[in-house]
Amino acid sequence: MATQDAAGIPLTHAADGVGYKLLELPSELLALLESENPPVLTLESSTTSAVLKHGSQTWSLRQKNTSNALMLLSPCETAASSSDIPQAGLKIISTVHDMVELTTEGASGAAPVARGKWHEMFARGR
Repeated sequence: MATQDAAGIPLTHAADGVGYKLLELPSELLALLESENPPVLTLESSTTSAVLKHGSQTWSLRQKNTSNALMLLSPCETAASSSDIPQAGLKIISTVHDMVELTTEGASGAAPVARGKWHEMFARGR
C-alpha cells in the first residue's frame, strides 16, 4: 500500500523588497536585442505614455493589470530547527500583479485602441 509520508517541497514566502515588473517584448524587438550587435535604445516621454525608441521604430509602454498573479521563486534551504539537516526548498521572493506591454506606435503616435479584453470591458462598466 502506498503511503503519504513524502513531505513535498517546502515553500516559504520571503519577499526581498525589490519591485519587479514583467516586460512583454514584441518579437521584432526581441530579435534586435538578441542579435550580434544589439541596438542602443532610448526611453522618452510622450503625451500618452513613455516610449522606447530605436532609430525610426517606436514602442509605447503600457501597464496592464492581471487577476492572475505571477510568483517569482528562488531556491533556498530550510531546516525546522538548528539541529536538523537543511532541506532544499523554494521561497516566493515577489508576487507580480501587472506587467508592462510594448506596442508598436504608428506614424501618428496615437495610442492603439484596446478591444476584446475582459478586464478592460469590465472596467468601463464601473
